[in-house]
Amino acid sequence: MFELERITAGYDRCHPVVRDVSLSLAPGESVGLLGPSGCGKSTLARVAALLHRPDAGRVRVDGRPVEGWRHRAPREQRTAIGVVFQQPRLAADPRLTLHDLIAEPLRATGRREEVPERVARLAGDVGLGGELLGRRPHEVSDGQLQRACLARALTLRPRWLVCDEMTAMLDASTTAALVAVVESYRREEGAGLLAVGHDRVLLERWCDRTADWHEITAAPAPTEAATPRG
Repeated sequence: MFELERITAGYDRCHPVVRDVSLSLAPGESVGLLGPSGCGKSTLARVAALLHRPDAGRVRVDGRPVEGWRHRAPREQRTAIGVVFQQPRLAADPRLTLHDLIAEPLRATGRREEVPERVARLAGDVGLGGELLGRRPHEVSDGQLQRACLARALTLRPRWLVCDEMTAMLDASTTAALVAVVESYRREEGAGLLAVGHDRVLLERWCDRTADWHEITAAPAPTEAATPRG
C-alpha cells in the first residue's frame, strides 16, 4: 500500500496549502486526484514523491513509514517512486541530452552497465526516435521532452508512479500516447498510480477511481463528490 495519512504541508507553517489530507492506493491501482488550480494538489504530489517534507502526518510506502525526504530518504523508498511533473522544462537539466536525461537515474544508482539497453527500450516505448536522443531540451518540443521525462521516471522500474498534471501542457494525441505508455507499464509491472489533475473527463477515463480534493482535505473547495469509474 501507498498511504498518505493526515498530511498537512505547505511553504509557510502558519498558512499550509494542504490540511489534514488522507489518501491511499493499493498496488496496481490507479487513483485520480481531482482539484482546481491552486488548491494544493501539486504540493501533495511532491509529498507523495518524497520531495517535500510535510508539517504533519505520515507517508507509508509498502507498509514502511517514510522518515527522510529528498536525498535523505532511503534509496529503496526513493527508487520505488517515479514522478512526472507538469512542466518538463523545469524538470529537465538543460545541459543534458535526452539520452543522458533518461539514463540519469541509472548512473546515479551505480547501474551504468544497464544504460544502453534500458535507454533504447524506454525511448522506443515513449516514442522517441534515436535521432532525438542526442538533442538537448531546447532543441525539442514540449511533448518530446515530456516523453523523455516519462521515460526517466520509469527507468528504475518504480512500484509507484506520481503524475502531477503530466499532460496539462500537451495536445490530445501526445496525451493519449503518454497515458498509453503509463498503462502499459502498469500492466507489466503491477505499479500503482496517483494521477493529479483538473481534467475530470481524462482522470475518470484513465483511473480506477477519482477523489475530489474537497473530499480528502479539511480545506473546503466547491467541487463535486468522489466518482468511481463506471
